[in-house]
Amino acid sequence: MSGEALVVVHPSPDVLAHATAGRLLAALADAQARRGVAHVSLTGGTIGGRTLEALAASPARDAVDWRRVHLWWSDERFLPAGDPERNATQARAALLDALDLDPATVHEPPASDGPDGDDPDAAAARYAAELAAAADGAEVPAFDVLLLGMGPDGHVASLFPHHPGLARDESSVIGVRESPKPPPVRLSFTFGALARARQVWVVASGAEKAAAVARGVGGDDVTSTPAAGVRGTEATLWLVDAAAAGDLPG
Repeated sequence: MSGEALVVVHPSPDVLAHATAGRLLAALADAQARRGVAHVSLTGGTIGGRTLEALAASPARDAVDWRRVHLWWSDERFLPAGDPERNATQARAALLDALDLDPATVHEPPASDGPDGDDPDAAAARYAAELAAAADGAEVPAFDVLLLGMGPDGHVASLFPHHPGLARDESSVIGVRESPKPPPVRLSFTFGALARARQVWVVASGAEKAAAVARGVGGDDVTSTPAAGVRGTEATLWLVDAAAAGDLPG
């Protein structure tokens, strides 16, 4: 198992984004050298987007064979395909449109105008089946890297503090209703799916995240701080800037 989480503090959001991009390129190249393909779960949010933009601009970008990278998302806003608020849409603008990708390895979560219509539970089941089909007999692939942003309330993916979705484990993906952060309907990995990742990286920037970073690193109860409950099977990293590290001891 992963043991104690490692906290890496960077001096600014810009340095954090570029350092995370470089770390991700190295991890994906290593995974391909070992297993032929790589699986990565992307995240949205401001720092997630900046990280993808830094990766797109990196001269080392072509160290990875992007046609052998399976791209997933740990949560998504249940909106029509191409909506600018969707994480996948933002990822395409920041990075994916600049890469030579195999469309079959880009696994966007279903949209609200997809084959399941506006039924998030059916859409969640569809995405869970797609994960299982790529997982060699498991529920989800063993992600080489699972990137997670974190809100000031300590939520990760669309698992919010004290929300009923926290307790749901009937599948690897759930439909989330009445999200405290708009839009109210989303799709999200469960804790069980998050726990399949070899490496989990929680990336956080800004002083408004400092209290949640301290609670998460300190092992707070997951009902209050869901980020405290995510661990990689090989490594768990908290990649933060100086402002987000402000409440950490020492």
